[in-house]
Amino acid sequence: MIGTKQTRLAIDVGGTFTDVFVFDESTKEISITKTSSTPLNPEIGILDGIAKAEIDCENIKVFSHGTTVGTNALIERKLPKTALITSKGFRDVSEIRRGTKLELWDTYDDVAKPYIQRRDRFEVEERTDYSGNVLTEINEEEVRLLARKLKKRGTESIAVCFINSYVNGSNEAKVKQIIQEELPDVYICISSEVLPEIFEHERMSTTIVNAVLGPTVSNYIKTLEGEMNKRGYKDDILVLHSGGGVMTSQTVPRYAARLASSGIAAGAIASKHIAQLCGFNNAIGLDMGGTSTDISLMHEGDLRITKDWYIEYGYPIGFPSIEILTIGAGGGSLAWVDEGGSLRNGPQSAGAVPGPACYSRGGVEPTNSDANIVLGRLGTKLLDGQMELDKEKAIEVVDKIAKKFNYTIEEAANAITRVANANMCDALRLISVRRGYDPRDFALVAFGGAGPLHGAYLAKEMEIPTVIIPPHPGVAAAMGCLLVDVRHDISKTYVKNVKDVSLEDLEKEFVGMEKEAEELLQEEGVSKEASTLMRYIDMRYMGQWRSLAIEVDCPISSLEETLNRFHQEHEREFSFSDKEQSVEIYGLLVTAIGTVPKPEFPTYEPGGTLEDALKETRDVYFEEEGYVNTNVYNRELIPAFSEIQGPAIVDQLDTTTVIPPNFTAKVDKYRNLILSLNK
Repeated sequence: MIGTKQTRLAIDVGGTFTDVFVFDESTKEISITKTSSTPLNPEIGILDGIAKAEIDCENIKVFSHGTTVGTNALIERKLPKTALITSKGFRDVSEIRRGTKLELWDTYDDVAKPYIQRRDRFEVEERTDYSGNVLTEINEEEVRLLARKLKKRGTESIAVCFINSYVNGSNEAKVKQIIQEELPDVYICISSEVLPEIFEHERMSTTIVNAVLGPTVSNYIKTLEGEMNKRGYKDDILVLHSGGGVMTSQTVPRYAARLASSGIAAGAIASKHIAQLCGFNNAIGLDMGGTSTDISLMHEGDLRITKDWYIEYGYPIGFPSIEILTIGAGGGSLAWVDEGGSLRNGPQSAGAVPGPACYSRGGVEPTNSDANIVLGRLGTKLLDGQMELDKEKAIEVVDKIAKKFNYTIEEAANAITRVANANMCDALRLISVRRGYDPRDFALVAFGGAGPLHGAYLAKEMEIPTVIIPPHPGVAAAMGCLLVDVRHDISKTYVKNVKDVSLEDLEKEFVGMEKEAEELLQEEGVSKEASTLMRYIDMRYMGQWRSLAIEVDCPISSLEETLNRFHQEHEREFSFSDKEQSVEIYGLLVTAIGTVPKPEFPTYEPGGTLEDALKETRDVYFEEEGYVNTNVYNRELIPAFSEIQGPAIVDQLDTTTVIPPNFTAKVDKYRNLILSLNK
């Protein structure tokens, strides 16, 4: 049984599998476990994984957790009965949105319905002007009557968002106090506390997401905490949020919307750490799981951060988040033929149930996993033999595609994987080339259960010189949960022309925000010595919609230097800058970091031979070469500093790595596989 007072536990709940990563600080031992996810009750999959890993919960030092509970709740619309209270005349802001669609010219594309329907959106008499002056005070009796009405309707959660409350939230605060008196058991959040920023739609949308997720994630964390307490773990559960940090379970209800992409962020953090261990400060992370692929980008040691993100288009979440591009390409993505006769791949997925046909759980349509087993890239056993795959069933479903195109079974399987690769290459271009980055200057970190199967092919197509496959690719996202710090972001709208801003005024604003940030860290139990505060100014050219966050010193030394950095960043991001154009400050941001000690992963010395790791040989199909008798290696037995010439297959508990012909793989001291195309 694994367990000392030095045990660190990380769990990432995905759509198909729940991944468990355990690190023992005293022995430097790493243990990994995968178990099937249980979407209806995610905590069951977590507890199953802990039991399967034979972890003594009393000996866990840190438990860090990434979850898809918030994401799934929004996508599946399994939400509590939630009401919105807003200013008179603004009831339909969340439904009007910005009047755009994701596919503007697709007349058949319906926009997603609001998270709160019109019948549950209510108006009250109140008004605050643009400068923060309260023109109409709250009518207490009106709010109390509304609260009683909501009680009769069985309302479980309430969002409050008033016009201009980002400047002065006193009316919202009064409503919150009255609601809490009338409905003490109902979850309530107000926009002036959740996201005190200009633009009512973005602020209202974020507050609504916070309200619809609040009860769901609170109950989930409470249930998980109770189960962990029964098993002997009494400390905080650290929950990963979209910004790339963790917060304690006590803070989760306050910022529930930050869990809307909790699990996704873990993979980006892991890819950054792995790339830097290998000496790369520019890297693209590719986390390909069973249902989707999540792509992130690190430039000069920093992951890209965005405030322009959503789970469903039209309903933005305004918290800072690691920029991640997600597409429907995973091991379980379905291959199909559209009405025009073209082969497609995804975004539909076989999911965990029934899964790919080769899982023998009732799947009847071809998937990427079925194609890879037909090609011999996947063996007939997964998870160290715990899961057997049925190649005959895979051939049977892939044959559906072969017959439609008059292909051989191998040509059909290869076509399925090529379409999947093309979809991922489009996404890689979107996050790199479209952002002004040259992929040839980056390394590709390929992980997840399916990433190592496709990584080399993607790198070849994108001319990325290096592919890094971490030691435990299938649970790398779980590992990422152990590599994060406590993080909170405090934002404030501050719209002024740079020429009209004084350093003294800016300093005063930042000091107030930093005080709030420090109080949050103290609530999380972070000591002053472990706390770091970073300042950012959102800047844009006059008349622009978008802004760029520019980091500044504490205290700010020069606005002129900050202005020059804004022009440089604008040139890099958009290939355009204009030093003659007026620039305005749009907002201020303070990021508070509470440093959490990171595990020091083991390094390895050379020992043994590559021949010792040879598991078997099997025929593997490659597009240009056809079938090639290929060596299959057991990754656990491959010595550090080994070199493997492709074609080769590397098997391990959590994934399979394909090293195609004309590729070479080298093993570094951390046992990362580093692939490169032979020149």
